[in-house]
Order: sequence, then C-alpha cells, then structure tokens
Amino acid sequence: MKRRQFLAASAMAAAGYGAGFSFATKPARAQSKPRLQIPPLLDTQTTGRLSLTAKTGSLKVFDGPATPTTGFNQGYLGPTVIMKNGEVEARVDNELNEPVSVHWHGLMVPGEQDGGPHQPVASGNSWKPDLNIAQPPTTAWYHTHIHERTAAQVYSGLAGVIHVSDGRDDERGLPANYGVDDLTLVLQDRRITGSGAMLYEPSMMDVMHGFLGNWMLVNGQAGTVAAVPKGVVRLRLLNGSNARAYLLAFDDGRPMHLVATDSGYLSAPVALQSINLSPGERIEILVDFSDGAAPVLISGATQPFAVQEFATDAALPVRITRVPDVLDGELEDLSGREMRTRQVSLDMGMGGMMMGGARFGINGRAFDMDRIDFEVALGSVERWVVTSTMLPHPFHVHGVRFQVVSENGNTPRPENRGWKDTVYVPGEAEIIARFDQPAPRDKPFMFHCHILEHEDAGMMGQFTVT
Repeated sequence: MKRRQFLAASAMAAAGYGAGFSFATKPARAQSKPRLQIPPLLDTQTTGRLSLTAKTGSLKVFDGPATPTTGFNQGYLGPTVIMKNGEVEARVDNELNEPVSVHWHGLMVPGEQDGGPHQPVASGNSWKPDLNIAQPPTTAWYHTHIHERTAAQVYSGLAGVIHVSDGRDDERGLPANYGVDDLTLVLQDRRITGSGAMLYEPSMMDVMHGFLGNWMLVNGQAGTVAAVPKGVVRLRLLNGSNARAYLLAFDDGRPMHLVATDSGYLSAPVALQSINLSPGERIEILVDFSDGAAPVLISGATQPFAVQEFATDAALPVRITRVPDVLDGELEDLSGREMRTRQVSLDMGMGGMMMGGARFGINGRAFDMDRIDFEVALGSVERWVVTSTMLPHPFHVHGVRFQVVSENGNTPRPENRGWKDTVYVPGEAEIIARFDQPAPRDKPFMFHCHILEHEDAGMMGQFTVT
C-alpha cells in the first residue's frame, strides 16, 4: 500500500492483532492536525510528596458534544508522576460520588499500599499511604481498581503514568527530556458515536470480548501529530485500553529499538519491526527521526490503522543521535531455584450464561472478595503456568515482577524477555516470580485478566504473601 493510500484508509481498519469493532472514517470536520499534548508532569523527586484528586471533567472529541469524564487532578486521565527510590507520602482525595481506589500498577509495594479493591476511598474521603519505593527504573501506571467498577471508571479517565527514575539515563545514553525527546503516550481506543460523544454502554458481547472502541485516542486526544526532535526519541507506550491489543509498527518500516518492558530495562536494545502490546502492558522504545520524515505509528497486520502521527520540529533540541549498545546488564536468573508450581486457568463461560452475561473465573471459580486463593511464602520463588480458554487474555499479578519462561512451549517473544508484570496469554505462558512484598489477608494482592470487563465479571483471584 502506498503511503497516501494508507493515510486515507488508516482510520477505517479493524483492530488490534485480532478482529474487533471497526474503526470509523474520520469526518471532514476533524481533518486539522493539532499538536499532541503530553500529560502534565508531577515531580515528587524533590518534595517526596504525591497528591492525586479524583474529580469530574469532560472530554470533547473533535467538535462533537463534551462527554462527562473523570480524571486525577484534571478532567480526563492524570499527570505523569515521576518518583525516585525512597519514601513518598501519597494522598488520594475523592471528589466523586462513588468510591475509587488507586492501584500502583508496576510499583513493588506491600499489599497495604497496593490500592486494590480492598482499599476503596469513599466519596469525600482521603487515603494516605506512605509508599516506600525500592526498585529499578520503570514505566509504571496508576488506575482505579474498584471491584465491578474498574472497567467503567478507567474508561471514564481514572488512570495515569508513573516514571520511576534513578537519575542515570544520561549515563545510559537514553533520551530523558520529558515532553521533548522522552514522550509518554497513553494508547486508548474509545467508542465515539455519530454525534461525537464518547460512549460506554457494554452489551453482552462487549463483556464477552472486552469493550472495543472505533477511534484511537492518545493522551485523551484524537487526530493529532506528535512533534519530535530530529534525532533519537524515547517513546513510553502504555496500553491503557479496556480490551484492545495492538500490533505496533511504523508505516515506513523503520525499526523500533526496545529498551524496556513493564518492569525495567533490557540488558541491551533490541531492534524490532513490530511489537505486541496488550492491555496493561508498557514498553519503552527508541526511534530515530533524524531523517526528518513524518512516519505514522500503526497497529494491525492485514488492516492497519493509524495510532499516532509524528513530525520533526527543527526548533526542538537534539540530545541523542545514536541508540546505545548496552543498558543495565543481564537479568537475574530465577530459573535454577527450588520452587512451587501453580496452575492458573483463565476461564470463560463457566456454567453457561447468567444475569445476561458470561460467567468468568480463574481455576473454575469467580472472584470472591472474602476468599484467599493462594497463600505464598514471603521471599519465595514460584512458577505459575497460566492458560487461557476460548480467548487470549492479558494476565497481571500485583506486587511482583516476573520473567516469562516460555510461551506455548516456545522461547518468549522479544517483548516478553525482560521483567514483566503483565503478559498476553494466547494459549499458555509459564512465568517465574519472586515474592518479596508482604500482603496480609485483609489487604491481599490480586491476579487477574487485564481485559477490564473480564476482571469485573470475575476473572480475578487474590493471594497473601506472609
């Protein structure tokens, strides 16, 4: 397909790396290309304090009506929070008329600080966890995690990105100028009606397959162009969609150098033509824009659609001109340890249909807030064999980072060879994790499918670490 043909057709393609809700053609009124705005920065490195407020807002897509939304500290989504290792005094205030929570997805903190469904913040109340950050640099994120309301609340905007930094990216030769050569991109598909309103009214089929949209939003914006310097740029990509998985590539075939997965840097950059990214996952890639071209980040193989357009801006300073050869050394080998093996089956359609929707569970049981599914020893290493039934599922474990040992009996894909906390499971994935964070019975950790409609419908379990 020629580039001009691709640009004309890109908004019409169906989705992800699988079938899905068809993407609509961009209306004539939306042909202008505003500049992509990067989330505002909330830097806790000096103050050691973090304050987030869940509040109402609105989002206007193109020139349609404003849709009521929610966000942290703003009307939709939240600021990018930068942290360093050490104590962070956090405060979460809830100005909404329903409970919310803040789960620190990717932070290695105890269960009492995790922000899962057992830690709701009631309307008008506050939660004040003292976070002790002690982990390698990573791109994490935060989002609400209220049982049976996570999908609707995240869709409405209650999410944001976290950078954990050790201040050594200059030594690594990595772009680190926030919003200039280090761009945070939250990828979300949203269902936009003919009038331009953002809709979340899941049908039974939406619950079965996960709620898919027909428009791409990046950082809550549609139809924008991201300005980049004429050099090497770092893109931190979060799949913040409820259910859509992406197969990312550039329309002109330029390589993407993978430097980090969910929970930390790789030992060295890996050049890839395409990268899979399922809900909840994050990657960091380096892209060379020194040729001054205007490539488009696309998703999909047979029917690609545009995710984000890029263009170089000569006014932006160029700091990095080459991709580094090495990063942070070899990953720790967990495979030789004596460990317990657990089976985790992500189940759909258990006992047929009930209450107008599919019944979901793990190991044949739907989630129960009062039931502990696993009891794990503090400091232990375990092997979990995760299987998906009927559909692929992204699988997330709270409070740990893990290594993917195999996928369907094969060597893991490159994007699964680093530290992970979420893994896409189209069949079977074998993971190894060390459990270094405690979690008591009243504040357990979760493990669940990160298709949010599946999680809310019961595809979740919980475990203690003592």
